[in-house]
Amino acid sequence: MNSPVPAPRSSAMMDLTDEQPQIGARTGAFDFRYIIATIRSNSLVIAGIIGLALAVALVTTLLETPRFTASSTIQINNQGRSVLKTQDEAQNEEVGSASDTDRFLKTQTDVLHSRGLAQRVSQKLKLDANPRFFASEETSAPAPGTADNVVHDKVITLLLKNLVVNLPRDSRIVTITFESTDPAMSADIANTYASEFIQSNLKRKFDSSSYARDFVSSQLADAKVRLEESERALNNYARSAGLIQMRDPATPKEGGQGGSSVTTASLMQLNQAANEAKSKRITAEGRWKAINSGSLLSSTEVVGNATISALMGQRATIEALYDEERSRHMDDYPTVRSKQQQLASINRQIQLEANNIRNAVKAEYAAAVDTEHQLLAQVETLKGDTLSEQDRNVEFGLLSREVDTNREVYNGLLQRFKELNASAGISISNVSIIDTAEAPLRPTSPSLLKNMIVGLVIGLGLAAFAVFLKDQFDDSIRIPEDIEYKLGLSLLGVVPHAHKSDPETEMGDPKSAIAEAYNSLRGSLLYSTPEGLPQVLLVTSAQPSEGKSTTCYAIAQGLARMGKRVLLIDADLRRPSLHRRIDYDNEKGLSTLLTSTEMLSSVVLTSTVPNLTLITSGPIPPSPTELLSGGRLEHVIQDATKQYDVVVIDSPPILGLADAPMMSALADGVIFVVEADRSRHGSLKAALRRLRSMRPIILGGVLTKFDPLKTGNRYTSYYGYEYYQYQYRYGDDLK
Repeated sequence: MNSPVPAPRSSAMMDLTDEQPQIGARTGAFDFRYIIATIRSNSLVIAGIIGLALAVALVTTLLETPRFTASSTIQINNQGRSVLKTQDEAQNEEVGSASDTDRFLKTQTDVLHSRGLAQRVSQKLKLDANPRFFASEETSAPAPGTADNVVHDKVITLLLKNLVVNLPRDSRIVTITFESTDPAMSADIANTYASEFIQSNLKRKFDSSSYARDFVSSQLADAKVRLEESERALNNYARSAGLIQMRDPATPKEGGQGGSSVTTASLMQLNQAANEAKSKRITAEGRWKAINSGSLLSSTEVVGNATISALMGQRATIEALYDEERSRHMDDYPTVRSKQQQLASINRQIQLEANNIRNAVKAEYAAAVDTEHQLLAQVETLKGDTLSEQDRNVEFGLLSREVDTNREVYNGLLQRFKELNASAGISISNVSIIDTAEAPLRPTSPSLLKNMIVGLVIGLGLAAFAVFLKDQFDDSIRIPEDIEYKLGLSLLGVVPHAHKSDPETEMGDPKSAIAEAYNSLRGSLLYSTPEGLPQVLLVTSAQPSEGKSTTCYAIAQGLARMGKRVLLIDADLRRPSLHRRIDYDNEKGLSTLLTSTEMLSSVVLTSTVPNLTLITSGPIPPSPTELLSGGRLEHVIQDATKQYDVVVIDSPPILGLADAPMMSALADGVIFVVEADRSRHGSLKAALRRLRSMRPIILGGVLTKFDPLKTGNRYTSYYGYEYYQYQYRYGDDLK
C-alpha cells in the first residue's frame, strides 16, 4: 500500500513545527535547581565515589614511605670577573650582558639538570657502589656482575628523577632540592650538587681558556711561517729585479709601501737640486740683465758694492780738494795738476772695479745656466730609470703589502697569546653558595592533609564525571524540567502518581490531583498553537504502559465537557484498550473502516460523557502497519473532522513500530506522553528522532505518574500538587 499523503497544514502550524526546541536545549547557562535535583538523585553514587577516593588516599598515605627533602641555595651572577681586568672593563662586560640575564639564568638551571653534572655528583660521592643510596631511593642495589654502564645509568636516572631546581622570578638565588628516604643522603647530594656546579663552571672556563691558548698558539706558528715566507719572497724579488728599497722592515707604512727605492730617492734629490739650480739661474740672469741694461755705475749691483762705495767716497773727497785748488790756482799749477791726477786714478779704479763686478755676475750667471742644464739632463735620465722601475714596483708593492699584513696578524696573535697565558686559571667563579643543606628532621612526604585534599578533589571530579555520563546516556525523566532539558519539548502538563486507587477512579473525583492535572493539560492544549486547539490530536509514547491511553481518554473527556464534539479513536491495532474501558466486545471499529467502505457512523459508539463519541480498534488485523499506511485512514480522519470539533487518536507506542510516526503526519498536533522515573537507555531520544523524521507538529510532552515525594520536598508543591492535596483533605473534613 502507498503511504498516506499528509493533509495540508496551516501556516501557523508549520511555524510551530519549525520552532520546536532541540533535544537537550537549556534556557539558561546554568539551572541550579536541575543540578541540585541531579545531585540529590545520584547522592549515593557521589558519596560512594568520594568515599572510595578518600579511602584510597588514606591507605596510600599510610603505606607510603616517609621521604626527606634537603635544599641548598646558590647565587648565580652573569659573569665571573677576571682578576686581570680593570674595573671599567668588568662593569662594561656586566652591563653588556644584563639584557640577556633571564636567558643566562635559565641556561644555568638547565645545566643543573644535565647528565654531565649528575655524573660528577655520582663520581664525587661514589654512588655507584653505595648501597645506602639505592636504599634511600627505595630500589634494590645492582646485583654483583652488573655492567658498569648499566649501574651508572641507573644512578644518573635516580639523581635526575629526585632533583628539583627552582629559580624564582626576578632573582638570582637558585634552590637545589633533593628528596630521598635518608635525610643525611638528601643533604649530601644537595650540597654536592652545589659544589660540583661551581667546580664544573670553573673547569669549563679553564678548558675554554686552554683551548683558546692552544688555538692561538697554532695560529701564531702559522702566522710566523707565513711572515717569514713573505719576507723571503720580497727580498728575492727585490734582488732579482735590482730594486733597493730604503725602508725599515719593522715599521710598515700605509699602502703597503714601506719606503722608496734608491732610483726614486735619487730622482727626487736631483729634481729638487734642479729646481734650486733653476731658481739660482733665474736670479743670476736677472742680475746680469740688470747690470747690462744701463750705465754700469748706475746699476744696483755696482752701487751696492762696498769697494765701489769706498772709492766713490775717496773720489768725492779728491774732487772737493780739486775744486778748492782750482779756485785758488790756475790749471797748470802743481797742486791743481796733482789733484787732477789723483782724480783720474780714482776714476780708473772705480771703472776697473765695476767691470770686475759685471764680469763676476756674468760668470755666476753662466755657471748657473751650466749647472741647471747638467741637473736637468740627469733628471731626465733618472726619469727613464724610474718609469722602467715602476713596472717592477707593482709586484714589489704586492709582496710588500703581504709582508705588512702578515706582520700585523703575527703581532696581534702574539699579543693575544701573551694575555691568555697571563690570565689562564685565575678567573673568579660567578656562582657562590648562600646556604648549605642540612639533614631535615621531619619528612616532607607523605602529607595526610595534602593527600586527603587531593583524594577529595579527585573524588569530586570522578563523581561529577560519572553523574555527567549517567545524565548524558540516561534519558530517564525524573522531574518536569527534564521534558524540556532532555527531550527539547514544551511541557504541557504533569500528572501525579495515583497512590490510593487507580487513575480512572481518581479522575472521577474533580477535586483529585489527577483530575486537576488533566484539567491543566486541557487548558494548555487550548492555547498550544496560534490558532488555538488543534482539530486532530495524536497521543503517543515511546514505550507501552506510560499512561498514553489514560491521558488520551482524559483529554477527550475534558474537551467534551467543555461542549466540544469529540471523537476518540483507538488506533492501537496491536494492544487496544478502549473497548475494555467501556466494556465493548470490539467486533467493529477502526480496522473495520480501514478494510471496508462502511461509513464512519456505522462504527461510532456513544459514551456516558456528553459530546464524547468513541471508535474502538475493532478486530486485530494480521498486519496493522500495512493497514494504517493505506490511504483509507486519511479519508476516515477527514470525514471525522467534518462531523466533530476535535478528533483524538490513541496511537501505538513509537519504538519498534512504524504506526505512530506515519499517523503523526496526518494529525494537527502530537502529544508525547512520558512516564516519570522509568528506567531508559536512550529510548526516549530514539523515539523522538523517529517521530521527528515525519516532521509532525509536536505540541509538547506530558509527564505522567510523577511522584514529587521521590524528588524531595522542593517538588511537593509542583503545579499546586500540595494545594490540591490540601483542598481534598479540607473537603473531607467538611463532609
